[in-house]
Amino acid sequence: MSLTLSTDTARSSLQATSEQISVVSRNIARVHDPDATRKIATLVSGPGVGVSVPRIDRTSDQLLFNTYLTANSASQAQTSITSALGQLQSTVDDTDQEHSPAALIAKLSATLQTYSGDPQNPAVAASVVSAAKNVSNALNSASATVTQVRQQADSDIATSVANINDLLSQFENLNNQVIRGSTNGRDITDVLDARDAVLKQLSTEVGIRTVSRDNGDMAIYTDSGVTLFDKAPRAVTFQQTQNLAAGAPGAAVYADGVPIAGTSHILEIQSGKLAGLMSVRDDIAVTYQSQLDEMARGLINAFAETDQSATPTLPAATGLFTYSGGPAIPGSAIAGLASSIKINASVDPGQGGNAELIRDGGISGASYKYNSANAPAFTDRIQSLISGLNSGQTFDASTQLPSSSSVMDYAKNSVSWLEALRQSATAEADYRSTVAQRATTSLSQATGVNLDEEMTNLLDLERTFQSSSRFINTVNEILSTLIQSLS
Repeated sequence: MSLTLSTDTARSSLQATSEQISVVSRNIARVHDPDATRKIATLVSGPGVGVSVPRIDRTSDQLLFNTYLTANSASQAQTSITSALGQLQSTVDDTDQEHSPAALIAKLSATLQTYSGDPQNPAVAASVVSAAKNVSNALNSASATVTQVRQQADSDIATSVANINDLLSQFENLNNQVIRGSTNGRDITDVLDARDAVLKQLSTEVGIRTVSRDNGDMAIYTDSGVTLFDKAPRAVTFQQTQNLAAGAPGAAVYADGVPIAGTSHILEIQSGKLAGLMSVRDDIAVTYQSQLDEMARGLINAFAETDQSATPTLPAATGLFTYSGGPAIPGSAIAGLASSIKINASVDPGQGGNAELIRDGGISGASYKYNSANAPAFTDRIQSLISGLNSGQTFDASTQLPSSSSVMDYAKNSVSWLEALRQSATAEADYRSTVAQRATTSLSQATGVNLDEEMTNLLDLERTFQSSSRFINTVNEILSTLIQSLS
């Protein structure tokens, strides 16, 4: 091999090694970036002598990446549900807690028992009213919490939709860069990393799947098959509801005019934060609201008064508990009833009422009076009220609770339902989080940067660079000696 040829070979090696060192340095600089993949300078032999770096590749594993997207979407959906259930759980906590409707109904029953043993004591009568007021306030508060949870979910849905549209716009820009770079033979590895990072963020909001095409092009679909991106982003739209009506679903989410979430969906998304929020707003919270409403209806029915005339002609009327539609008795489920249940003013001393009407009846008028003789030791009505709390009633079957039970048992069943749902959701969230974390770890191990490996590579490359430099210096010295000898 001639000295000139040897020099050219060494110089090509020097250049290639320099490019390799640059790539390794890039890897080291982004070692803490979770979205960075390991870059590799691909060496090829030249047409003559020496080596070159014609392109930069990156480590990738599409199967692991898709697994990550799926796991992340599922985890985010469950996290949204668990968070909302935690808020709803605050309305009941434990049945021993004072602000639990079930506990307060039990306390009301106990207070009535005390009143039955001392029907002549106006202070005890007032305590019954106070206990009843605590029950109605608890139902009002719980209903308000449900409304708050639903409104927050609706607001978060709007935020999620805005994020989706923003991410799709970012994806379009990066996807175009990938296509142009791939066509022109440029290094697009960092752009591919950035595009994958957008896909990761997008999977947080909605379940997705991707399809790769020529020149690095990519299309995005929801996990239900609706197009989100194909050459250009599809518009995802949602109209936020400022005041959600009790029991009524909110607005649907559309992708390019196709409903993907909400009651009118055709191809419903299965995962992602958006799917979880929809479940909270239109399913879980609505069901719990209906349970609260049925509790309220059960209480109104249990304390209702009937016409005590010799020839009854008047319909049953609200007694201790009433609502915005009183004095008529709600014959069937009424959405939002728990928000309007209250104590009848005629029996509430705080509103100028007479608490002893609990014993005597006549809360809704003289025709409904049970203690016609005005006997101070009269307990029949009190006993019937106690019995009413423990007697079976028929409740709306759509509440996912037994349709036949006492109002006390119904309240307890509601607590159990919510707690069971919360525990199940928490366990599922923990599982999904673990799966997502494992997917993250697997993807990182397969495609991420290992600092120890890169530092080892850097040392090896530096030695190679030094060897090539020494070789060139040696050849130069030989050439100089030859030139001097010829002169």
